[in-house]
Amino acid sequence: MNRKSLSQLAVLAFISTLGPAVLAQSGDSSAAPESAATRLNAGKIDRDQLNFNMESVGKLLESSSAARQIESSQAPEALARREKARELYKQARSALSAGDLSKAAALLTEVRAAFFEGVRLAAPEEVTAKKLEADYRARLDSVNALLAAYKRVANEKGSASKTVRETVNQIEKSIGEAARLAQAAKYKEGRAELDRAYLVAKVGISGLRSGDTLVRSLNFASKEEEYHYEIDRNDTHLMLIKVLIEEKRATNPLLDQQVHGFLAKSRELRLAAESAAAKRDHLQAVKLLEESTAELVRAIRNAGVYIPG
Repeated sequence: MNRKSLSQLAVLAFISTLGPAVLAQSGDSSAAPESAATRLNAGKIDRDQLNFNMESVGKLLESSSAARQIESSQAPEALARREKARELYKQARSALSAGDLSKAAALLTEVRAAFFEGVRLAAPEEVTAKKLEADYRARLDSVNALLAAYKRVANEKGSASKTVRETVNQIEKSIGEAARLAQAAKYKEGRAELDRAYLVAKVGISGLRSGDTLVRSLNFASKEEEYHYEIDRNDTHLMLIKVLIEEKRATNPLLDQQVHGFLAKSRELRLAAESAAAKRDHLQAVKLLEESTAELVRAIRNAGVYIPG
């Protein structure tokens, strides 16, 4: 059975929980001979029944579990279908107020069709799967772009060091593992692997740039600009600690204690850097931030994970 069929069954299963009053509105030709739907379709429109249907559909659009499902999904197509249903509903109410019962009944049928199409499009498993895949592919593009930039910068600097080779190998290994996970439709896990590769590539580029004092002095318009660059580099290494060694810390109390020591020293240096920057002493602030980031690099390497630094 394909996904569309499963979605249709899910919608039908949902409709079956709404009770006779709403089932009568579904336009199902299998409704009982004396149901409201049959009377309306046969042209014997009961105004009282139509009023009741109108109120029921209004609640369905605004306060039912299906309406909440559409809202929580934030799926653009599902939200658009609901808006279309709301507009049609306004027209149906106007027709009813004007005494045009046939038009009101016909519009209600369209309202239900648009709304339940929105419910189908908001099916959590479909929306989540599509978003996870889209996020994975967007991150893959970013990682590939950063890897290409890292290789380009390394080449421009004439750097073919062991550090560069190990960094490239680590990034490519993560990309390969992410691809394997994506092949099995494990996009969430693949995205996590790509996040690691992204941060390693970002740190690698920072390392190449930081390794050349002349290039740094030419690339920064001022020490204040360099300070903001070092803040970003420090933040990146903090994220690396979270994604690279958080699990190891959770199962190794001794390692966790060691990492905590590095983090405390790094935090102390960063606070001193921020204090210096507040006094417009960006030269000292940059120096302190570099020392702070170095403590983070030591924390990660001490955990057995190599990163450039």
